[in-house]
Amino acid sequence: MDGHGRGQGPRPEGGAGAPLSPGPPDPLPYEGVWRFTAPAVDASVPQARHAVRDLLLRQGVPVSDDLVHGLLLIVSELVTNAVRHAALLSPMLAVEVAVGAEWVRVSVEDNHPYRPTALEADHGRTGGRGLLLVREVAREAGGVCDVEHTTSGGKVIWAALPLKPVR
Repeated sequence: MDGHGRGQGPRPEGGAGAPLSPGPPDPLPYEGVWRFTAPAVDASVPQARHAVRDLLLRQGVPVSDDLVHGLLLIVSELVTNAVRHAALLSPMLAVEVAVGAEWVRVSVEDNHPYRPTALEADHGRTGGRGLLLVREVAREAGGVCDVEHTTSGGKVIWAALPLKPVR
């Protein structure tokens, strides 16, 4: 026993004579949640991308090259959106990476109350396709993405992708 609840095997559920059942499974070494903040400025886009890539490598998350590229594209798009559209009301943004046994979730939070929607592609415009791209990358990887309001009145945009390839 290591004193942290790992490796203890079955644990009693009740009093004397109660049946034993296994406890929660031990977390894998790469599981966890990491969060960092950055100013809502252009320089934060590559910094966030590098921080997420380095975190995945450092933690030993079993990600394929395709999945890493997809996650980094999503991070770039979400941070860029926060910088371009939320910086006036939200000078700081937060990037969170959550890794479970079979999935990885990246999210970007800002304090701007506007909840964006994925716009239809307008071939005459050079911008406005970021969320469409995020949704498509997530969908192709077998994942999902969404936008949610935060309790502080801002929003968080997230994408969760499976670690195992979809067949």
